[in-house]
Amino acid sequence: MRIWAGLLALAMATPAAGEEMALAKGGELRILDKLTGQLTDADLPVGQSVTVGKLTVQLNECRYPASNQTVDAEANVTISDAAVSAPVFTGWMISSSPALSALDHPRYDVWVMRCDVPQLALPAVEPPPEEGEGQSGEADAATTEAGTGQ
Repeated sequence: MRIWAGLLALAMATPAAGEEMALAKGGELRILDKLTGQLTDADLPVGQSVTVGKLTVQLNECRYPASNQTVDAEANVTISDAAVSAPVFTGWMISSSPALSALDHPRYDVWVMRCDVPQLALPAVEPPPEEGEGQSGEADAATTEAGTGQ
């Protein structure tokens, strides 16, 4: 049974036959400290690492389908815990299927968000209004309704 599970995981982790994968110069990983609830987004160049608490995450490679840069980022990562001598995870993580090849750690979760693609321009997002900015219009509407007796 374990052999079949391993073959299935391998088949799902590899791109479809004939699909060309492009290499990226870096990627974005998200690290969750389950104890404190703190999320850390790390933009890493290939070959670099980031340390969050006792966890060190190194990005070895990041690739994506050449036909669609916005989906299915695959990252090869090595994750070490300062309390353990050997790496706690080494292998590929896939952004669209984070549970397929996940870090099994009591305190931390790590996900691949995307690969850094130079020609990919993400749309600008307007920041939410500051507290109090949109409230004056609501107060004016309430005053108008009260003044008309409605």
